[in-house]
Amino acid sequence: MPESSSPTPYSPVLAQNAEKLLQRLEWRVLRRLDGLLQGDYRTLMRGTGIDLADLREYQPHDDVRHIDWNVTARLGTPHVRVFTEDREMTAWFLLDLSPSVDFGPPGRTKRDQLIGFAGVLARLFTRRGNRVGAVLHGSAARDRALPARSSRAHVLQLLHMLMDGGAPPKPTTKDMQGTTQLSRLLTSAQGMLRRRSTVFLVSDFMSEPGWEKPLALLAQRHDVVAVRLLDPLELELPDIGLVWLSDPETGERLHVDTRSSGLRKRYARLAAEREEQLRNSLAQAGVDTLELATDDDLLESMIRFLALRGLRTAQLAQRFGSSPLAASAH
Repeated sequence: MPESSSPTPYSPVLAQNAEKLLQRLEWRVLRRLDGLLQGDYRTLMRGTGIDLADLREYQPHDDVRHIDWNVTARLGTPHVRVFTEDREMTAWFLLDLSPSVDFGPPGRTKRDQLIGFAGVLARLFTRRGNRVGAVLHGSAARDRALPARSSRAHVLQLLHMLMDGGAPPKPTTKDMQGTTQLSRLLTSAQGMLRRRSTVFLVSDFMSEPGWEKPLALLAQRHDVVAVRLLDPLELELPDIGLVWLSDPETGERLHVDTRSSGLRKRYARLAAEREEQLRNSLAQAGVDTLELATDDDLLESMIRFLALRGLRTAQLAQRFGSSPLAASAH
């Protein structure tokens, strides 16, 4: 289980930087998103309470995910579960702060994009009284949890932690496991999140294998969005001569000649194979996915995300609205 985070040691410089960053995000991104959302934050957070209140016949506007297939099969008519809906909704951020997220150009690393994304959404939600919490995952043996609360000061604390490194100290060489273990993060989150929530898993997915099943299990109970961090150099190796390449997770270094066209082609082929495998794994887990590159504009990425969520809802309604029983085949 993640350790409950004690208050991050106060640093005037970090506190000032966190305040400046949040002000910049509020001015450049949040104002625009407010206009696009027009108060409809359920586009972003689909979570509802987990208390079953009633069963009734399906109506065309109902969420197909609430269909009770056992009752439907027994009665021969589609029925949906009706839940007691929370007035407050909760969002959780599962944040991968392993060494590989420090890759990218200065000021535009994957970590910088992670901090901006988490800061924007956390403030967007808390401004409407919704709670946000976070689990900060590194390569050390334990993760850190920030309890779910609703205030601007809480968002500043999250930013403070992220700008301070966020995760526990990196393990020594003796304790190093070699790579990130997202499966540990997802399994601990599954046990920690008691009520249905909207969960944002923000990672570059450079991890030990085995995270796919825990992600699918988490998505069965919660509304999960995978935010995949990447840098263009991870997809295609440029021709820049002799360079040292290092694995940020293990520290292993390799001297390569990027002038070799054969090397660059092999690199691109392996990167493309990994891309396809990763996208297939996320799709099979049943989660929405947003790709956030280091050269992306955060506002444009958020607009893409809103469009993705709206399209997903419309597709479900169009696909199952007139014949909900067809969903049983999927």
